[in-house]
Amino acid sequence: MTSSASKLPARLTKGNLPTKVCLTCGRPFEYRKKWRNCWDEVKYCGEKCQRNKPKALTTT
Repeated sequence: MTSSASKLPARLTKGNLPTKVCLTCGRPFEYRKKWRNCWDEVKYCGEKCQRNKPKALTTT
């Protein structure tokens, strides 16, 4: 198993999904099945927020 899988709950049910806050719009969003392998890298709630990400954001 990967390290990202170990941070997720053992059984993902509708009331037991992890959440994050979008860096662009500031709204919370929940885990999606398509993000299963890359949940740690997900920063934006959708494609529109990813395209309109803040210019001052620096990755370290």
